[in-house]
Amino acid sequence: MCKWILLLSLWFNPTTAFIAGSTSPHATTHLPTQSQNSNSPHRIHTTNLHATPSNAGASVESLLTKNRPTVDALSALSPTPIPELTRLRFALAFPSQSEATRALRETLTYRTGPGLPLITAAQNAVTLATADGGWDNEPVRNAAPHADRINRFINEKNILTLSTEEGDLLYVIRASLIDDKQLMNEVSVEEMTEFFLYVKEVHNLIANGRSARTGRMCEVIFANDISGVRKPPDRRFSKALTESSQQYEKLYPSLAGPTMILNLPFVLQAFVGLIKPLFPKGVQERLLFARAPVLARQKVLTPLTSGGERDKFLREVKILLKK
Repeated sequence: MCKWILLLSLWFNPTTAFIAGSTSPHATTHLPTQSQNSNSPHRIHTTNLHATPSNAGASVESLLTKNRPTVDALSALSPTPIPELTRLRFALAFPSQSEATRALRETLTYRTGPGLPLITAAQNAVTLATADGGWDNEPVRNAAPHADRINRFINEKNILTLSTEEGDLLYVIRASLIDDKQLMNEVSVEEMTEFFLYVKEVHNLIANGRSARTGRMCEVIFANDISGVRKPPDRRFSKALTESSQQYEKLYPSLAGPTMILNLPFVLQAFVGLIKPLFPKGVQERLLFARAPVLARQKVLTPLTSGGERDKFLREVKILLKK
């Protein structure tokens, strides 16, 4: 029993770090997330985020009205316009205007400094991906840093992003299908960081774009499938992704919605109370442990990209989130 808890604890923080994005209601992407190396020039300092309740489904107009003083004040931080939705997410994530100001100023320093090449690449890729009015994921994947090596290991078999009927993004990962050791033999932690940061920005652009178009606040739901986990993650992979999870809301606050841990081994289901504290405090308040039979029966995630299996899985998730 202790061996199982230790094994799964090594995977929990890494898997909560994964995320990707999609624009069309049924589009699929299979990209990972940001990572942060402690010696990386991309690293930002810790700020005092507080655990915020989910705003998924809320009216953007209503949220702007309630937070107008802070949203307007944040516009003074840059001579170039800061998107209103960006300012709103920071206003929602911090208990005071001064804290939101400090956090956004730090993020802007990153975005106009060491992060600028990745930010620009992501913006250009999203423009190409949406050129025909839909979503073509290939320009985004191909433009990612070190994609020639990383994309061989991250694909639709192990990581997907779907859209819920309501319009939120649903990020699905089965960690057991990622050959993390071989992947990290091909790239350095720093290279993974660059790749993950690029994808994180793509996701940010898509989520904010959707929120602006629909008037409904879009969040990201995490679906972490534990099926098949039998060994600890590669330590380099674990380090990159764990640090990523710690930085996620610092760069993109108010974006993460519920985190679902799915298909936990039966023998551990009675020990959820011991497992939950293994997660960051902010994640704990949005954490859900559940069985997902539709997801569990998939040998790989590819069948969830379209058709009946996708529809059944999305219905399954909708039911789980209502519990």
